Amino acid sequence: MFETVPARPAGFAARCGQALLSPWSRLSLLVLLLAAGATCVLLFEPQQLITQGWPPQVNGAAAVVLFAVAYGVCTVAFVPRPLLNLAAGALFGSQLGLLGAIGGTVLGAGLAFLLGRLLGQDALRPLVRGRWLKAADGQLSEHAFRSMLAARLFPGVPFWAANYCASISKMSIVPFLLATALGSIPNTAAYVVAGARASTPTSPIFLIAMGFIVVTGCAGAVVAWCKRHQLRKQPSDRPEQSD
Repeated sequence: MFETVPARPAGFAARCGQALLSPWSRLSLLVLLLAAGATCVLLFEPQQLITQGWPPQVNGAAAVVLFAVAYGVCTVAFVPRPLLNLAAGALFGSQLGLLGAIGGTVLGAGLAFLLGRLLGQDALRPLVRGRWLKAADGQLSEHAFRSMLAARLFPGVPFWAANYCASISKMSIVPFLLATALGSIPNTAAYVVAGARASTPTSPIFLIAMGFIVVTGCAGAVVAWCKRHQLRKQPSDRPEQSD
């Protein structure tokens, strides 16, 4: 007679693994990471770069690359991009500042997109209900490049909000990054130039940059308002399908 061996609790380890990898566990991890990043930003105060300057031991191309990396991480932690763009211009001038700011913009957008896609999409996508949310999700999913390009050209939506909304939609990362890189150039350049010429606030270049910022800001608010009403009307125009 063979002795019966008691079953090992192999299912317990599997259940623990499933619980740790569940959508809501990953979403909780995302919230913790973002909260930790925001806390670090509050403690280290990166805005002091504008007044204190870049560390003198780091200069040249290495300084621009390091700034772009720090820029990207700060945007994930909800630091306003206008502040970072002004710092880029004040620290590196118009040309190198724009290069570092655009590089940091794309890096930060890519990081936020990947974090939202890997940790938040599975939990949040089932919550995309209601007319406005479904219409916005359909716009981002079906017209990825065009929708994101408009969001970057006319900054009516906060940078971080556009990143995480895109990550929850069915948009792929390639058109997202391309639209971010191209659409962010005009507004970013205006802030960088304003930061580089802040010491001469009466110069024509500074005044043109500030005027561009005001015009695009107002245009973004108008576009966002019109798009909001358009998205609300889209689902009501579609006939309801019976089960």
